[in-house]
Order: sequence, then C-alpha cells, then structure tokens
Amino acid sequence: MLSRGDLLMIKQMRIHGAHIIDIAHHVGCSERTVRRHLSTQNSVSRPPREKMKKLQPYMNWIDQRLREHVWNAEVIYQEIAQQGYTGCRTLLRKYIQPKRSLRPSKQTIRYETQPGEQLQHDWGEVDAVIAGQPCKISFAVNTLGYSRRFHVWATQSQDAEHTYESLVRAFNGFGGSVRTVLVDNQKAAVLRHSNSGEVVFNGGFLMLAKHYGFIPRACRPHRPRTKGKVERMVKYLKENFFVRYRRFDSLAHVNQQLEQWLVNVADERPLRYFATTPAERFNEERSALQSLPSQAFDTSYRDLRQVAWDGYIEVRGNRYSVPETLCGHPVSIRVTLDNELRVYADENLVASHQLKTDTHEWQTVPEHHKPLWQRSCSVAARPLTDYEELLK
Repeated sequence: MLSRGDLLMIKQMRIHGAHIIDIAHHVGCSERTVRRHLSTQNSVSRPPREKMKKLQPYMNWIDQRLREHVWNAEVIYQEIAQQGYTGCRTLLRKYIQPKRSLRPSKQTIRYETQPGEQLQHDWGEVDAVIAGQPCKISFAVNTLGYSRRFHVWATQSQDAEHTYESLVRAFNGFGGSVRTVLVDNQKAAVLRHSNSGEVVFNGGFLMLAKHYGFIPRACRPHRPRTKGKVERMVKYLKENFFVRYRRFDSLAHVNQQLEQWLVNVADERPLRYFATTPAERFNEERSALQSLPSQAFDTSYRDLRQVAWDGYIEVRGNRYSVPETLCGHPVSIRVTLDNELRVYADENLVASHQLKTDTHEWQTVPEHHKPLWQRSCSVAARPLTDYEELLK
C-alpha cells in the first residue's frame, strides 16, 4: 500500500509533467496504480497546458536528450533555442526538475581482476617549483588492478611519446607486462568511438600493445570511474606526495623522490578492503605478469628530413651534419625523450647527435664531411700568368 508521501510524490511529479511510466518506476508501483490514484484525486490533474505551451513542441526532443544522459538544462536550452524555442530557461528547468530523480545512479559495483590481468593508466597535473621557478608537473600513473601497486613518472608533456614511455617504464619497474591495459579517451591512445561502439585506437598505441602483448581497452566516453583504481591513485599523489614535497631541483629530482616515496610509503599503505598492503599483494601478482620482450619499445619522436647539399639537416632550429654521401637524399630521424638525435638511411643508423638547447647553431662531425673537403681541395689550380694574359 502506498504511503501518504508516495501519493504526494505522484501528485507533484504529474503536475510537473512526468510520464506515468516514469512515476511508477520512481515510486515502485505499477502504472495502473498511478492512474487509479490520479483518477480519484480531483486535485491532481495534468498541469495547465497554457503554462507549458511554448515548451510543448520540444518536449519529445528534451525527453530524448534526457534518455541520452544529457541533464544540463543550459545545454538543452541552447539546442531548443536553435530550433525556435522562445520561452525562458525557468520553464525548461521546471519541466526537467521532477525527472532528475530518474537520472541513472553513479553507484558502481567494485570490479576485481585476476593477478596480471589489468593495468590502468592515467595522467595527473600539479603546480610545483623546479629550480626556483613555478611550473606545472605532469605525472603518469600506471596501476596494477590486482595488487594496487602503481608506478609514477613525472615529466612536462602528456603527448603520445611520453604516454608510451610511461608504460614502458612501468612494465620495466614491475618486471613484466599485463594482459590488458585500460585507458581513457586521450588521443595518444584512442582516436574515436564509432557509432557502432567500436573503439578506434591510435596506431602508435597499437604498436606498443603488440610489442608487449597486451590488449588495449578504453573507457566509455564521460565515464572515467571505469578506471577508478588509477583515478584514486592520482588523487592520492596530489594529497600525499605533492603535499609533502613542493620544491625540486629538477625533473630528475622529482622522479628520484617519487621512487623513494613509492617504496617507503605507497607500497606499504594499508588496503583496508584486503587487510594487506600493495607490496604483499604484488608478491602474489608478480609471477602472473607476462615476460618482457628482449628490447624496449622505441618511444622516440619520428620524422623525415631532406639532406641539404652542404651535408646538413635542420632539426628544431639547429643544423646537424650527416655523411656527405646522403646529400640531396631523404633520411628518417628519431629524437629520444632525453634529446638524442638519431639519423637513419634505409633503417641503418648513420649519425647521432645530442640536441642543442639554443637555436641557430651548427653541429658537425668532421668524419661526415671529410671526403667532401678532400674533393673540394683537389680542384685544378691555374697559374697567375693565365689571368694576366686576359687583362692585356
């Protein structure tokens, strides 16, 4: 039997335009019960249509957007305004308000994975001081789903190459890879979600997955709690490590401090749900990790260059020498994340340089251009008497 509060709820929801089926679902009774109650209450009737007259032509559209989980009244107002709606925002909010109780709950069921099954990846960002200068530090967090042990790498970029490098370092730190890697929808990993629900992954991320033998997975758009284990670790870092330490000498110093903190603090934190620590659970998970390949994945930036006729290529505002036999030919370049330039011709390494920090500089390896200078010095010399004859 319905309580007095339930009957009042039925009345109020109907006044605000809620559908019979939605009222029944919210109250927990049948549609027939709702109709019977409405028919016996003279005071409960449909809201005067005059009040919602301007909104009536757009109600089906609004209901459709609510079913698509779009609950922001301002967003819906802008959409129906483009379709010709001339009413006010307040009227729209009054129509949406009683339906908000039907909004899907954010409560989720804890999902546990088997040892070595899953790793969750995410980025975080925090303000800090490095070498006396305020700056933002980006940090990549990679968390093992079973043991909750995680790896952190601090850097100044969140691009694809640094994303892949963070995973490489995490696998090396754990001593093995996992069977699946769960990411959000950053472009370094996910290009788009198709209309059919298929995920189109970044080609570089697929190469990384093939190299380490894991299956890439992506969260549904706008549902980051799917990877809640790593989300919590990002928050944990901000509220623990970056509260204890705010000033650093360099990025290398940040990562050095992080290594010590991971061992001494993060790995020994109590996991109340399991009554143990990540370090102890990792001892169970270690043997389930997949073995690493013989060589680490190359996370270098890649590009193409045309060698000038003077035997140099231009990279980031500076010029670097290559063997003179490549003058006028295309070469491929790779720049590692520690700023080492490698030049390849037909997949063979032909030159390497350390990138300059300044611009408009030239870096030359004498052996590269030695044959070129020898040929230039062998030009035939004419006696001066030949030129004197021309002046007569």
